[in-house]
Amino acid sequence: MIFAHPWLLLGLAALPVIWWLVRASPPAPRSQAFPALRLLADLRSTAESPERTPPWLLLLRLLAAACLIVGLAEPILDPGHSLPGRGPLLIVMDDCWASAADWAPRSAAANAAIAAASRTDRPVALLSTAPGPDGRPPAIIGPMTPEAARARVAALSPLPWPADHVGTAHALVQWHMPGTAVLFVDSGLAEAHGETAFRAALTGAGAVTDARAAETAPLLQTPLSRDGHLILRLAAAPQPVDRRFAVLAQGSDGRTLDRVTIRLAAGATEAEAPLGLPTILANSVTRLQLSGVPTAGGTVLLDDQWRRRIVGLASAAGDAADAPLVGPLYYLNRALGPDMEVRHRPLDQLLAQPLSVLILSDRPLPPGPDRDAVVRFVRRGGLLIRFAGPLMAQNPDPLLPVRLLQQDRSLGGALSWNKPEHLAPFPSNSPFAGLPVPKDVTVSRQLLADPASLAGASIWANLTDGTPLVSSAPLGQGRIVLFHVSADADWSSLPLSGLFPAMLDRLVRLSAGSADTGGNARLAPAEIMNGFGDLGSPNAAAAPISAADITTVLPSPKAPPGLYGPAGGRRARNLGGILPAPVPAAAISGAARADLSGAHAERPIGPALVAIALLLLVADVLASLALRGVLHGPGGGVGPGPDRGSGPRRPRLGRRIGRRARTTVVIAALAVTGLAVTGLPLARPAEAAATPVPPCALQTCLAYVVTGNSSVDRLSRDGLASLSDFVTSRSAAILASPVGVSPGQDDLSLYPLLYWPIIPGDAPPNREAIAALNRFMENGGIILIDTEGGGTGAQGSGAGLQPGATAALRQAVAGLVIPPLMRLNEHHVLAHSFYLLRDFPGRYQGAPVWVAAAQDAANDGVSPIIIGSNDWVAAWDMNSDGSFPYATLPGDDQQRLYAYRFGMNLVMYALTGTYKGDQVHVPAILERLGQ
Repeated sequence: MIFAHPWLLLGLAALPVIWWLVRASPPAPRSQAFPALRLLADLRSTAESPERTPPWLLLLRLLAAACLIVGLAEPILDPGHSLPGRGPLLIVMDDCWASAADWAPRSAAANAAIAAASRTDRPVALLSTAPGPDGRPPAIIGPMTPEAARARVAALSPLPWPADHVGTAHALVQWHMPGTAVLFVDSGLAEAHGETAFRAALTGAGAVTDARAAETAPLLQTPLSRDGHLILRLAAAPQPVDRRFAVLAQGSDGRTLDRVTIRLAAGATEAEAPLGLPTILANSVTRLQLSGVPTAGGTVLLDDQWRRRIVGLASAAGDAADAPLVGPLYYLNRALGPDMEVRHRPLDQLLAQPLSVLILSDRPLPPGPDRDAVVRFVRRGGLLIRFAGPLMAQNPDPLLPVRLLQQDRSLGGALSWNKPEHLAPFPSNSPFAGLPVPKDVTVSRQLLADPASLAGASIWANLTDGTPLVSSAPLGQGRIVLFHVSADADWSSLPLSGLFPAMLDRLVRLSAGSADTGGNARLAPAEIMNGFGDLGSPNAAAAPISAADITTVLPSPKAPPGLYGPAGGRRARNLGGILPAPVPAAAISGAARADLSGAHAERPIGPALVAIALLLLVADVLASLALRGVLHGPGGGVGPGPDRGSGPRRPRLGRRIGRRARTTVVIAALAVTGLAVTGLPLARPAEAAATPVPPCALQTCLAYVVTGNSSVDRLSRDGLASLSDFVTSRSAAILASPVGVSPGQDDLSLYPLLYWPIIPGDAPPNREAIAALNRFMENGGIILIDTEGGGTGAQGSGAGLQPGATAALRQAVAGLVIPPLMRLNEHHVLAHSFYLLRDFPGRYQGAPVWVAAAQDAANDGVSPIIIGSNDWVAAWDMNSDGSFPYATLPGDDQQRLYAYRFGMNLVMYALTGTYKGDQVHVPAILERLGQ
């Protein structure tokens, strides 16, 4: 504790004088009958000495004076460290992307240092390490008053780019003020450039205090496409313990579509985990974000380049289309990458499903429903890729980027004087720009375009003689691309080369729209990320960037992370994938260390002490009036009075009042003092000594198993809380808030239903937990085990949205006494305990739910365990505004409604058992009772 005005404590020396002044007290008035003559006879000439003040009242007055003196000195609890030196305070604030995760304690540390400087009237200067949004390099602001510095710190916010330690070192070298106290609010991250010069300049500026968090911020890397799945990656500084990070996959409306847990082993710096959503849902993910405090480094924006394309293939060859080496689709199937979902179906069936790219190999489109459907597909933004062939040469249709001549061109045949042509370098405005052109690729036959129709088309590839090889033209929001050669090796050797899959890959990635966002196109910033990962308007220094450099140029005020390009072809720019993996910075030589996690806000108690002094003075006034008899009415309430006889009696008012009020006043003063200083309510002794009653001993609660994963436990709590509200509002049951329990440590007998989420990688329960769970089931409790998507896919396809969940389930329940199981159906009591249900969905739909096959007579026929994987708590979870943070898959309002109804049936089943099953036998029971 320190004092803002310690010189005022000299007033404590006046306490003896105050004691000498207040120790005397006028005597209380006497109550006596008034016989005038007798009064004159009793007159004495000697003076009476005043009565002494009672000791308790003297202590009360001294305590009030001491509280007033100490309170005016403004004592401060938890003042933090004192500032070294006698010069100004220089705060070096690291406001790069890595500081956003713990920005609040960073600001608190800076404000605490400013408060310490204010108490000693020291000026303050401020230096932020990241370049400003306008592109200006770091510069020292000040010296200035502490009040102005506090306003400057409040205006700071983390920026979405790295710190400029080179510019910061240059600013520190120009600082020449002796006795400077330097507070470096450190992100703990080592920068790639200028680190040595920055630290040397920092120690040269003054006495340094390095305030940093115990752990540097992690960096969410851009994902990878592997085997048709999106692989999420995370990089972080190594730690000696295992860590888990939850990544939320969010859609464009902000709702969470999936939650992926990435486990980072002890000592590891990188980890990854697959996104298990089906293709349709994975394509709707626009943002990946680390759970917790959002940061620019923990956010990855996904543009159309990251979507897994659904490519439809069709030709006129029917079943022979994929015949080895000769089929028109044989080479296409092998050229399309594994990150694309390829579908082979009739044309009408392809267009009836979600589709990104439609490839037609020598498939004419005569007038009719098929051509109309293809036109609608392209106008809505689809990409149509067509390959020439004999059928197209004989029956050209208008759904082409150029008008074709009536006959094809043969090169290098037996009756031709020409030789096969080679490919020319790709134009700079072509999506194929930059691809190397193999010299061994030749074209022996092609469809020629009418030169008059080339004006409205784009030529993306030519032969060496200038004739088009690949032409393109927009149609509505989509685009049509034509290869003037066939998709097999009859007309050219292009399908046999490595250039063919590269060209198809470039084209498929254009399926998001027809905007030119490739090659050297300049993309203007549209929405820019701030330090917390939120999108907003571009900053002043943000400038257009080349599409080729959007994933390579280091982030800066001129090239911040965000979305670039026109609305039809936005490109995402993230910190992950561009910045290197986080590396912790070394300790600063000679600097004092301060931990941000241990920082506490200062607590001034001066006003509380002054208030206590005023209360004590009020108590002193009341006690003084009581001693003088003012508060006792006529006659002071002492002595016999006129009706009690005329005998004189000397009152002992001071002692009587002291005996009566001494204890009360002192205890009240001490209670008020403790209450004001600590800020805690005073409890009665009976209440303090009473044994706490469990919250669910007097009311019904649902429970969930605490896993230790904060995001999973929070979802379990919120989902069960929403279900409890639903049950309370629609039935006579009144459920309190759910409670998290640890089997083997907490008493499970208070809860009718226990929800147990199974997470891959969790340690199995120990012996005590297994024994507690078995006792819980034996005594009539129900355990709902949910693998939360493990072993299920969309519509119950069995693809598995949480890999490893089945193995984790087997490991978790290895010691439980589980009866034989059966699949839950509509005939089971659980299916009609409240609502009549035929399906039991959660967030996912279609996976089986398992219950005990035989009724247990000891438990009234109730199944002690229910196992499923539909992720019910995610479907039940509801925000305070009535919205749902997790989308249902495949997703509609009816699925969520039936999930709530299943939860209602589940609660009623746990509370009432099989009473609905007994109703079947009611007629027979009544008949027997009548006999």
